[in-house]
Amino acid sequence: MVKSSGEAVPRTPATLSRPVSWFLLAFGVWSWFIWITFVKNLWKDGSGLAFDDSGDPTAYFWVHLLLAITSFLLGTAVGIIGLRGVRALRRRS
Repeated sequence: MVKSSGEAVPRTPATLSRPVSWFLLAFGVWSWFIWITFVKNLWKDGSGLAFDDSGDPTAYFWVHLLLAITSFLLGTAVGIIGLRGVRALRRRS
């Protein structure tokens, strides 16, 4: 960022509030809990959606597995941001 005078503005690290940090951390944990449960249920699916009659995975299985993996990754990233926020607040206190 540059001031109107043309001189650079020093960068300062962003800080998260305590409630936001805890929310992000809780969201990351919740995401892992929910999606692990979903993948277990997907793997044990007996309705014929996830696996065909010969036991091969269907498109439904692959799409939902991809959704779960994406959610694991995003939940992990969000949880790490929350954890860093909580740690930063504890260091400042």
